[in-house]
Amino acid sequence: MSGPSTRLDADLVRREGALVNRLERLEREYRRLRRYTASLLIGVAILLGLAVAFAIVSARYGLPGTVAEIVSAKKFVLRGQEGAVRGLWGTEADGSIRFVLQDRKGRSRAKLNLLSDGSAGLSLADTAGYPHAVFALLPDNSVSVAFADKTGITRTVFGVSPDGSATLVFVDRKGSTRASLGVDGHGEGALNLLDRQGRALPAEPVEPASDSISSEVPGTPTPARKR
Repeated sequence: MSGPSTRLDADLVRREGALVNRLERLEREYRRLRRYTASLLIGVAILLGLAVAFAIVSARYGLPGTVAEIVSAKKFVLRGQEGAVRGLWGTEADGSIRFVLQDRKGRSRAKLNLLSDGSAGLSLADTAGYPHAVFALLPDNSVSVAFADKTGITRTVFGVSPDGSATLVFVDRKGSTRASLGVDGHGEGALNLLDRQGRALPAEPVEPASDSISSEVPGTPTPARKR
């Protein structure tokens, strides 16, 4: 005998079956979504790895197949294979530009400077840091070349002034001038010699070469001197 209770039980069974089917579909969708998510994460990780590798290669060797036409920076640092700084090229706060080359121990051996006032200079130094050769061009267009010994004392200076005069100076080991040779802007030359006490030495006259040769060769007539 069927009654209201029987129909209610059948309805509950149908609802439970529908609910079970819906849950199973949700579980299948969830599992499929998890697989998609895992695949997407793996793909993103691969793309990120490729991007990082590309950035590293580009930073080290530049973009493959391309050459940058303009590279802008305030300072460039050159490093050796061991990581030590071997060169510097950049601008300073005062507007000057410096280019420095260093040896493997970090000692500056060559410097090229362009100062804010327009002065330009090149200096070459030894392993002790003493400059041995300095080339300078000042804003007034005067030029000088200086050479120093192993102790750093300037021994020879050659310079040309804006007025056209030129001078050559020789210095002893103590830094005192001992000889100078110069030509002023009008073309007049001068020679100055100093002894160890700094006193001027008289310039000895030079005999004509023809007289000295004729006096040494027998039978050679000596030219008459004017009285």
